Amino acid sequence: MPADERVLVIPTSHLTKAGAFTGFRPADETFRAALLDPAAFSFRPRSEVETDPSFLQLIPYVVLRCGGDVFHYRRGTSGTEARLAALRSVGVGGHISEADAAGGDDPYRTGMLRELTEEVEIGCDYAERPLGFIHDPSTPVGEVHLGVAHVFELAAPAARPRESALADAGFAPLATLLADCDRFETWSRFVLAEFGRV
Repeated sequence: MPADERVLVIPTSHLTKAGAFTGFRPADETFRAALLDPAAFSFRPRSEVETDPSFLQLIPYVVLRCGGDVFHYRRGTSGTEARLAALRSVGVGGHISEADAAGGDDPYRTGMLRELTEEVEIGCDYAERPLGFIHDPSTPVGEVHLGVAHVFELAAPAARPRESALADAGFAPLATLLADCDRFETWSRFVLAEFGRV
């Protein structure tokens, strides 16, 4: 991570105005449009906002599914978020940088697709849909990040990691991952629980 990287944020007060919540909130178009209003976006130095809870860094959290199986991995030590190292995850994604705003009108989507392409290779067709939002201010990581969860429904279990930060990756049945949820990061637990409800 460049020391001067500027990342996409919204004011925490914007979440409060749109409808504050803790944990997981399923996607609905009205809330999504209000929360992801580009008028609320700004880019700020990551070194500052990592410890400033008055801003929330928007983090796309893409979950890959194939039927009843979910892509999962262990966060390796080469990842940029040391506070999550060694925890298991079902989400792929990361910070949206100021460079993602160059030449386009939707820096969030540009950054989401860039992060996904950098981290995994998908070798089949897929359908994309919004899943919901994740906000967990009970942890130092969670109080400065807002997860925007997406599901990519894959036609086949054809995805593999491109980075060593995604270790021990593969697909497993949802029930298997739910049974082992204590080893997953908080955001993944929220997503797995949501999958278990529907």
